[in-house]
Amino acid sequence: MSLSEPDRELVVAELGREPTPAEAALFENLWSEHCAYRSSRPLLSAFDSEGERVVVGPGDDAAVVEVADGTYITMGVESHNHPSFVDPYDGAATGVGGIVRDTLSMGAYPIALADSLYFGDFDREHSRYLLEGVVEGISDYGNSIGVPTVAGSTAFHPDYEGNPLVNVACVGLLDDERLVTADAKSPGNKLVLVGNATGRDGLGGASFASEDLSEDAETEDRPAVQVGDPYTEKLLVEANEALLDESLVEAARDLGAAGLGGASSEMVSKGGLGCEIALERVHQREPNMNALEILLAESQERMCYEVRPENVEAVERVAEKYDLGCSVIGDVTEGNYVCTFEDEVVVDAPPEFLADGAPMNDLPATEPAGPERDLPDPDLESAFEAVVESPNTASKRWVYRQYDHEVQVRTATPPGDDAAVLALRDAEKGLAFASGADPNWTAAAPYDGARAVALENATNLAAKGATPLAAVDCLNGGNPEKPEVYGGFEGIVDGLADMCRELSVPVVGGNVSLYNDSPSGPIPPTPTLAMTGTKAGYDAPPAALSGEGTLLVVGADGGSGLGGSEYLAQVGGSDRFPELPANPGEVVSALAAVADAPETLAVHDVSHGGLAVALAEMVTNSAGASAEVETVEALFAETPGRAVVETTAPDAVREAFDGVAPVAELGEADGSGTLELSVGDETLSYDAAEIATLRDVLGRELA
Repeated sequence: MSLSEPDRELVVAELGREPTPAEAALFENLWSEHCAYRSSRPLLSAFDSEGERVVVGPGDDAAVVEVADGTYITMGVESHNHPSFVDPYDGAATGVGGIVRDTLSMGAYPIALADSLYFGDFDREHSRYLLEGVVEGISDYGNSIGVPTVAGSTAFHPDYEGNPLVNVACVGLLDDERLVTADAKSPGNKLVLVGNATGRDGLGGASFASEDLSEDAETEDRPAVQVGDPYTEKLLVEANEALLDESLVEAARDLGAAGLGGASSEMVSKGGLGCEIALERVHQREPNMNALEILLAESQERMCYEVRPENVEAVERVAEKYDLGCSVIGDVTEGNYVCTFEDEVVVDAPPEFLADGAPMNDLPATEPAGPERDLPDPDLESAFEAVVESPNTASKRWVYRQYDHEVQVRTATPPGDDAAVLALRDAEKGLAFASGADPNWTAAAPYDGARAVALENATNLAAKGATPLAAVDCLNGGNPEKPEVYGGFEGIVDGLADMCRELSVPVVGGNVSLYNDSPSGPIPPTPTLAMTGTKAGYDAPPAALSGEGTLLVVGADGGSGLGGSEYLAQVGGSDRFPELPANPGEVVSALAAVADAPETLAVHDVSHGGLAVALAEMVTNSAGASAEVETVEALFAETPGRAVVETTAPDAVREAFDGVAPVAELGEADGSGTLELSVGDETLSYDAAEIATLRDVLGRELA
């Protein structure tokens, strides 16, 4: 860890002296790209974050949104990309732990997780090693703490080979009386550290996440990766509930990036206050730790609480009940952020300068060039099988079956569908939850691809009958100092912001992860979006056919372009990106209404792999279909904002979309268990067992 010379000059000018070693390290971490968003914050004003349902927007550990009178949810998303390359198991596991603690710090109980994962080519041994370790880490941690993983995505692209992405979102549940924020409230209150003892793991994690991965990262950067303990996290979840039950918490902050120094300085800065912390009071698990190590270690399963003096003993009793460590480490003041170690002052700086004083970067950006139109003409059968069998569009059952999605008994629509639906029984609401992005889309066209990502997530919710409520984003990019990389990143920011605005979906929080660059090159710009929506009740139409209705495709004209499609990824060639609907909000609203109609038997969105994959995913052993598509382009185009609807009332569906978007008849569902697909003069036929075999490539190869 080292503070850059320009930053050191700013610090010296503010402090009027050279920084101590602890101060220099603290500034280096808090002013890193990971914490300060120095290259991305100038772009983030593009997002609309306000709305009548938004209670707490960007800037806290998680956002808070109202779903019904007095019932709130929290939404947060985090990346743990570099740690998951160095140590896939612990890197992914601690990513889950961190986003869950972000949820706790708002006064919420975590009720659902979504994982969005991105790896290099599936046929590479190293990609599979990372995939297996990451999924095991998420599974072991999430299952152990009793939080279901109900949604997400898994994508493969050669440009993730040297730098995978692990993005995890969490939804929490609370009522209006339990809401806590990170703003310190009053001088004289105590700062209390609760949870695991502090060790030396994760030192410099924030600065490690703010630089490109080197060739020897898997060995040299291992000390920067935290080690998780899910059983302690489960105790912390329950202790947090007990503290809230007894109204013992004034403010809270999870200890994540930059450890205690990050959490405590941000907490007092948000409240316009200061503090005095005695670092030797922190409960430690390793001998002879120095001030810098105690201040910046990113040991997991720790929370910092602001507590009134008269409530400290009650907090200590709760910690003892749950066998958690507890240290009264300092006081909230009206002065500077001060840390002492064995009576020596090691940090003395203005808290707002620490937390918000990092200068922003002004970087050049080059807009990526669009592709030429070069369409191949492969054999239809081989193209269909290549697309349906691709790891990107194939079944992700191997992944999600390792996660417990039934714990807490709220999951009404489980993983494997367009979106999960959770039962919020007290509010009598269904909460739909979807998360993901498509690197093929944003690599082909960063701006339009990001718009498509937002529309696809909204369509996933609407396919279950839900109206989009709010979103959080995890914006992943390469080295922003490269103009073409920064140009692509700028494109995904603007694309997400513009489409979410068109959909009237506030983006209430998020995360930025840059410097995802390695010797193999930068990652594709990757705008993971996690979106929630609400509906009356918890029932939702399945994606699987019933075999008893007419098949319609509703939404935009799907044959407008093949750019970014899995079809071109498999057979070669290039094309323009598909044109998105001019009225996306109306399309989503119409689809949600149709999905909730009693005559609707099944709904499935059309996106990755186009109609070819959507129809293949809908066929079951007892329900098949006869469908007709005019052209190969219409079969494989991935224009989002579309869905296949099985209905007994096709005229009612046409009426719902009248003046909104086209509706085309595909054919009829039946009880054959076979997909009969006509494309021009050619016909393909596959039974459900053949399709299942094609789609189980992850299960076959990873068994």
